[in-house]
Amino acid sequence: MTIACTLNHETVHIQTAPHTRLIDLLREGFSLTAAKAGCLTGDCGACSVIFNRTVAKSCLIPGFRVQDSTIITLEGFAKTDAYKDILNGFAAAGVVTCGYCDSGKILTMEAILAKKPRPGSRKEILAELRGIRCRCTEPESLVAAVLAIADIRQRRLYGRRG
Repeated sequence: MTIACTLNHETVHIQTAPHTRLIDLLREGFSLTAAKAGCLTGDCGACSVIFNRTVAKSCLIPGFRVQDSTIITLEGFAKTDAYKDILNGFAAAGVVTCGYCDSGKILTMEAILAKKPRPGSRKEILAELRGIRCRCTEPESLVAAVLAIADIRQRRLYGRRG
């Protein structure tokens, strides 16, 4: 089957079997390798993408669901100022990443801040991060990063602290 979608702001046509996973389409069909095929059960978050404006696990999305969808991978998101905010927030919080689960961490943090530019309590932030199984970063460091990113973004957008 041939499906059409928007991938990183470009219309593309993909020849695929209906059951082929989005993670495989991205990696094999487009050489977009930031999303990793970790657990392949949706538990780890390493395969995360933005699918129709929501962070989603690409290992759980069959090819037939991709028709007429909008997909942003970490490669596409990396071209934005919001991505730079996240990298700066990681640096400010002392978060060092191994690169394996970056798609999950970065895109989830973007989703958290898109939904709530001034994040809530530590408990609320941890709840939002629950879909990411990261072995290289402590959860408390990720909470600190979300708070730092929010502050950096508020200064960039409005010239003031969050």
